[in-house]
Amino acid sequence: MKEHIQRKLSESKTARWVVLSLVAFTMLCGYFITDMMAPLQDLLQSPVGGGGLGWTGDDYGTFTSAYGWFNVFFLMLIFGGMILDKMGVRFTGLMATSIMLIGVAIKWYGVSHDFGGETVSIFGSVWGYPLLVASLGYALFGVGVEIAGITVSKIIVKWFKGKEMALAMGLEMATARIGTGLAIGLTPLLCRAFNNSISMPILIGLILLCIGLLSFLVFVIMDKRRDEQDASDAVLEVEEPFRFSDIFEIIKLKGFWYIALLCVLFYSAVFPFLKFAPSLMINKFHIETSLSGIIPALLPFGNILLTPLFGNLYDRKGKGATIMLLGSVMLVIIHFTFSLPFLDNWLIALALIILLGIAFSLVPSAMWPSVPKIIPENKLGTAYSLIFWVQNWGLMGVPLLIGKVLDNYCITGHTDAGKPIYDYTIPMIIFTCFGILAIVFAILLKAEDKKKGYGLQKANIQK
Repeated sequence: MKEHIQRKLSESKTARWVVLSLVAFTMLCGYFITDMMAPLQDLLQSPVGGGGLGWTGDDYGTFTSAYGWFNVFFLMLIFGGMILDKMGVRFTGLMATSIMLIGVAIKWYGVSHDFGGETVSIFGSVWGYPLLVASLGYALFGVGVEIAGITVSKIIVKWFKGKEMALAMGLEMATARIGTGLAIGLTPLLCRAFNNSISMPILIGLILLCIGLLSFLVFVIMDKRRDEQDASDAVLEVEEPFRFSDIFEIIKLKGFWYIALLCVLFYSAVFPFLKFAPSLMINKFHIETSLSGIIPALLPFGNILLTPLFGNLYDRKGKGATIMLLGSVMLVIIHFTFSLPFLDNWLIALALIILLGIAFSLVPSAMWPSVPKIIPENKLGTAYSLIFWVQNWGLMGVPLLIGKVLDNYCITGHTDAGKPIYDYTIPMIIFTCFGILAIVFAILLKAEDKKKGYGLQKANIQK
């Protein structure tokens, strides 16, 4: 009987797919909150008396960049990776989800509370209390959701190693993108349903994240049972304990740096773009504010089918480095086309977003399953955390850069309500440049794989 149960957990296909669905749902909840403010940029920049917060484009960019503050400057992601390798996926995942909850609660308080227009000076810059409190909450949330991301990656490696690993990672990313799509598409409608309340969608996200925590608790029970059975049957894999010197062993690898730099460049051309995409739809393609998130929302929803499809292709046929290169090339073509001022029909925007969804499915579906081919499993938590740390430089810096560029170089006029009208040509050129650099590192990664024999071009499924 024990042997039968052991197969149901350690070897059962059903058990591992149930585990995937549980942790993927938790990430869906996290990504819903990550991107819910993107379609509210226009409302946030409305005057306080008009239901907004009176933020500028620079303020919005500052808030969006807060996602990476603690991760980048306080090295929270790296510490999170070390905790993951020391304490395991159950402890780290529960810790990360709890941090997310606290961060969202602070963010909600900052947006919903009336501070009476009070400000505070920090290092010579004047901050309104809503911007400061909401940014601090978002920064704390960013710590939790990024640590949760590396934890879920290691969970998938644990449960799917030698099996459908890339497909599983693709499905997890696809599920998380549902959260992004719901946030971008539904948040403006939720605001309108609650009398243009900015805080209500955040509160709904907080409740959803509580359900995500319960989902992760179910995984914890299953994972603990699996480890107990593996230990009793003497099949539990024994790994070397993590050592601080392992960080230096990881960062000495050229393959690690190529994949980390490809990651930050590619994601910097996608996630920050999504933060400003609804505003792009309003200013360039003349779409109504309440509908501005509909077209950008198609990008993450497109990932639902395509990321698992490309992940399954990698599992069975290989060609991981080639897939990453192809996605980077597509990224350049798409953003350059977005930058052309005379292409302002909404059908053009629709077509480009669909193509961007394909590119955004190609690269992550091959990139994340490639990391275990370069890094030993006992160092995976730290390796993923280092990659996420590099990525967070982009997720923090690029929105701040775009916000400043918009306010200083891209204002072409103002609406009757006093909101600025932006020309997005320069920001799209910036995103195009990120794509060009991503191509360079994708080529270098492919060459390094050929030299070192990592197996990035080989299938993942071991027959």
